[in-house]
Amino acid sequence: MSMPELPRRFPWKAVLAVWLSVPLVVGAYHAGPGQERLIADRAGDRLARAQEALAAGDTARAKALLAEAASLIPASDVAAQRRIALESAKAGMQCGGLPESRDALAQLVDAIVADPQADPQLAQEARQALASAQFYMTWLMRLEGLEREVWEPEIEAARQNYRLLAEAGGPGREAREKDLAAAIRLQRMDLDELMGLPLPNQ
Repeated sequence: MSMPELPRRFPWKAVLAVWLSVPLVVGAYHAGPGQERLIADRAGDRLARAQEALAAGDTARAKALLAEAASLIPASDVAAQRRIALESAKAGMQCGGLPESRDALAQLVDAIVADPQADPQLAQEARQALASAQFYMTWLMRLEGLEREVWEPEIEAARQNYRLLAEAGGPGREAREKDLAAAIRLQRMDLDELMGLPLPNQ
């Protein structure tokens, strides 16, 4: 029985070239897509921790973590930048920056609405936060004794946003309908009645 003949010319050079190229490919991935993935993971970790801090009422820690996350995310990642902007505005609402947060949320909602590629979930969250900011702004303006023509456009804007959210349906629709009813009550409530109520929790 004869042994099969081995190829006279084994492609050693080709094999060696492939073998030597492996570290280059790994290094290129680490410096390119791999590095981008690592940065995204780090930013996501800080965002998640910021949301936990915000839920726990630790707004100072939440703002610091959000600033770290924002510094890691490239400007080209618009969706991530908008998420950071939303969470930063929420943190601002809880630590005395309601007017600034309200303005930031209005700009964010406008940008999302104008973008057909925007995440619908993020759009709803941003609109919900804006409606809440408008609601609290109205409450405070009324307590300050401002004229109706000053505060009424704010509560009307909140009412419209709550209505859009309620009409969108899905999970949380019942809560949005309650928010809408609360905005209507705030708009119609007498000042004496309002002053007898505790300030709602943001």
